[in-house]
Amino acid sequence: MFIRNERSITEFIKFYPVVSTIIIIHIILWLIHDFLSLPIGDTLYQLGAGSNYHIAQGEYWRFITPMFFHAGLMHMLFNSFSLVLFGPALEQMLGKVKFIIAYVGAGVVANIASFILGHAFYMHVGASGAVFGLFGIYIFMKAFRKHLIDYQSSQMITVILVIGLIMTFLRPNINVYAHIFGFIGGFVIAPLVLRQTSPYSPWQRRYRDDDEVQFDPNRWKKKRVPSNVKKNAIWIIIGLLALIGLLSRIL
Repeated sequence: MFIRNERSITEFIKFYPVVSTIIIIHIILWLIHDFLSLPIGDTLYQLGAGSNYHIAQGEYWRFITPMFFHAGLMHMLFNSFSLVLFGPALEQMLGKVKFIIAYVGAGVVANIASFILGHAFYMHVGASGAVFGLFGIYIFMKAFRKHLIDYQSSQMITVILVIGLIMTFLRPNINVYAHIFGFIGGFVIAPLVLRQTSPYSPWQRRYRDDDEVQFDPNRWKKKRVPSNVKKNAIWIIIGLLALIGLLSRIL
C-alpha cells in the first residue's frame, strides 16, 4: 500500500495529480524563498506563514497557507517525501475532491489549534499537521474499517505514527499542537470521506502492454538519453537541489 510501483515520475504525476501538485507547490515556494531568495518569495512567506498575531487581526487565510511553506530544505523534503509515501493510496481511494477535503481539513484543524493554544505571537509553517491528518485517517481505518487496509500496512502506519509522536515531543522547534490536532482532525474527518470507498489496489492503473513491438526504422540513428534518466529527471533535479542546499549549509 505504501510501496510505490509507478515506473516514472510522469506516471506518478498522472496517477496522483493532487499529491503531485502539493509537492510541486512545496518545491516552488522553497526555491523562490530559500534557495533563490527572491523578493517575491519573502513577500509570499510573510503573507502566508502562520502568525497568531495576524490571524487575530483578521487574516484568516493563514489557517490554510502555512501548510505549503516550510522552514528550510530538510523540513520541506521530509514533509514532501512523507506525502509521497502516504498520500497516493488515499488519493486513489478517496478521489481528488475528498482527498483535498481531508488533507486541507486536517491542516486547518491543526492551524486553528495552533492559534487557540499558542501564544499571541506564535508563528509556524509546514505541512506536518496535514500529514498527521493522513495518519489519523489510516488509524481510523485500522480501528473501524479494517477491510480498507491490509495487516502489514496497518502495522507499518502504527509504528511510524508512534515514532512520529515520540519525535514530536523530543525534537526542538516542533509545532506540537499541529501534530496532535492534525491527527485528531484526520481521525474525525475519516468517517465522512471514507463512505463508499474501496480498498487501495496497485493494479487499478493499467499500463501499455510492454510485449507490444514498437518498430522505429530510424531507431539506430537517434542519440538516446537513458530511459531511467528521462523517467526520473525531476527526482534527479530535486536530489541535486537537496545536495546543493546541504552543501550551502556546511560550506
